[in-house]
Amino acid sequence: MKHLKVNGLIAPAVIAAAGMTSAPASAEGIMCEPGETYIMNVMVSGHPYWVPVYQGFKQAAEAFGCETVFSGTPDYDITKQIASFEQDMVKSPAGVLLHPMQSDPFIEPINRAIGNGTEIVTFAADSPKSNRTAYITSDNHAEAKFAAEEIVKQVGDSAEYAVLENPGQSNHDLRVTSLIAYMEANYPNMKLVGRQATNQDSNAAYRATSSIIQANPEVAAIWIPEAGSAEGAVAAKLEAGSDILIMHADVTPTTLEHIRAGNIHMSLNPNQGVQGFMGFMAVHMANRSEIFDPFNDWKTSGFNPVQIPFVDNGFAVITQDNADSFDLNVYMDGRDAS
Repeated sequence: MKHLKVNGLIAPAVIAAAGMTSAPASAEGIMCEPGETYIMNVMVSGHPYWVPVYQGFKQAAEAFGCETVFSGTPDYDITKQIASFEQDMVKSPAGVLLHPMQSDPFIEPINRAIGNGTEIVTFAADSPKSNRTAYITSDNHAEAKFAAEEIVKQVGDSAEYAVLENPGQSNHDLRVTSLIAYMEANYPNMKLVGRQATNQDSNAAYRATSSIIQANPEVAAIWIPEAGSAEGAVAAKLEAGSDILIMHADVTPTTLEHIRAGNIHMSLNPNQGVQGFMGFMAVHMANRSEIFDPFNDWKTSGFNPVQIPFVDNGFAVITQDNADSFDLNVYMDGRDAS
């Protein structure tokens, strides 16, 4: 018997009481009907980050007999992503797991989709002012704190550091602003000497990092909120013969090879498979909200009772020691065989 933990106390009586007052949901009620489809929509659809996320999404969907579609735009363009999302709506999917490139432009499209009967859950980046029912991501504040502490551990608490950034994408913004704020509050002798927007462009990151290293020969570390810019940063580091410590979030096959080689110190990588799996569970349950009766005012207020403000899918620390576990080709070989 599974026990519910309430304020640190085991409460089997709560479970027993709940079981006596409501019938369990039937298996038929939670399974998909033939042809019922859920879509995962992203920007820069060719980026390797989405691969394990979609695999987790598919694994969860398969358990309920649901069909899935991977969608989005190959471009880093908010207008094109919204157009792809609206094209998805023509297919009347049961739900969409959405990575919105920017939050506010997606408010109206999300709300309209929900009004037309399609449930929306966001992941990795959010549109918090919309009516989406859930947000699945890693804790960007925790990532930034971990990165700051690791940088100080490696270079000391009185060094120069820099950041690259991708303004406008909520999770990337938090990873950068939280790290800077944490440094200011806890390590006031750490000096920020470079802060440049590279917008996930490896060429822009190469130029920015080269400029930062040249202008600040004592710079000891650089924090980057995503992997595309890290690819350019490490190229600039190697060209300059610099020993600058590079840390970044996410991972690509290219940055993984540089971690293996010791050119990148480490990556903080969201648990992508969990992100996709929990993303499907959230959007599917939002679409099946009638199968349970929660203890709240949903009947009179009219809102979907499956409101999940935030699910933390956690993050992994990738170093030379465990890099082999994050080889995407090996992972996909295993998935194809299963």
